Amino acid sequence: YQSEARTATESLRSAGRHVLVVAGTGLYLTALIDDLRFPGEYPEVRAELERESDTAKLFERLRSLDAVSAERIEPTNRRRIVRALEVCVGSGKPFSATGPGTGAYPDNGVPQIGIKWDRHALAERITARVHRMMDAGFLDEVRVLLQGPTLSKTAAQALGYAELIEHLRGRMTLADAVAATITHTRQFAVRQERWFRRDPRIRWIHVEHDPIAEVSPIVAEYLVEK
Repeated sequence: YQSEARTATESLRSAGRHVLVVAGTGLYLTALIDDLRFPGEYPEVRAELERESDTAKLFERLRSLDAVSAERIEPTNRRRIVRALEVCVGSGKPFSATGPGTGAYPDNGVPQIGIKWDRHALAERITARVHRMMDAGFLDEVRVLLQGPTLSKTAAQALGYAELIEHLRGRMTLADAVAATITHTRQFAVRQERWFRRDPRIRWIHVEHDPIAEVSPIVAEYLVEK
């Protein structure tokens, strides 16, 4: 992703165009605009770690090997815990020692605008969005993917997909699956805000009613040629 995204943005700049990136996932944005370097991969180590079903034990092991990384990773985020441990064990060096990481905020010349909603309004928008997805055939989409060979383990754990898969496997009613998707999406939104809130380079816009009308003039300030 990092290589392809940077190639695409440079191609646009070379053509004399502005680049407007709409980001939701902090790690992907950081990979694009900052000096985020990725350590090597150690498949055999990862496979051994994945055999441990107790995420809490993996987190404690990470804490003992790399306390700095453990401070930055939520104890329930199994994927990131396994990745950090994979590098610690495979390379013999702390995962936190592989470059500036996500806690550095250099002056990279990239204007960033954050959209901030009232928490209650955001919760209502998330609820409405999940119901729109269901009305648009989300359940059928997940059913087709579940029956085919292309649904990866990571994709199957994504918001909405994981909950509907539980329903399709008879472990949860559809109503409960939809309710769980809404709850988990709200929780993700809080974590998302917390991630971006650490970055002092972001210019925050508190939206009251219409994000397009209220944010577009701010975006235009940066797109207009000086």
